[in-house]
Amino acid sequence: MFFTLLLVTFILSVAVSYGVVRTFDKPVGEIFSRIIQDPISSVWQKYIKFAAYVVGISGGVRIYQLERYISAPHVNMKILVLTPQRWTLEVYRTIIETLQSLAWMYLVVFIFALIAFVIVKGFELKHQKKEQ
Repeated sequence: MFFTLLLVTFILSVAVSYGVVRTFDKPVGEIFSRIIQDPISSVWQKYIKFAAYVVGISGGVRIYQLERYISAPHVNMKILVLTPQRWTLEVYRTIIETLQSLAWMYLVVFIFALIAFVIVKGFELKHQKKEQ
């Protein structure tokens, strides 16, 4: 039963990550092509995609939490039993944790992108004033 739970949480976190990555793929590409006006921007976009999958899957498949089903956390405690209610909670927790991990990652990416955009815009305005 534990291996099934592990597989289900992995597949679910991959699916949720895939949906989020697809949703943000075009905006991230546009932001990077604006900030980094070079073909290397597509490489950065691919890296953000890869990082999103890593963050989403590692956030959704919480190995330390799943260990409670194969060993007791403390000597005096029992191993948890996978009931239908626990399955529901684990599936819900996987979705929420995957989304939460990805939200934090994209927040950090977009904060740095905003800072870079302001710097690029400042240089453009400075360059534009020199031309006039």
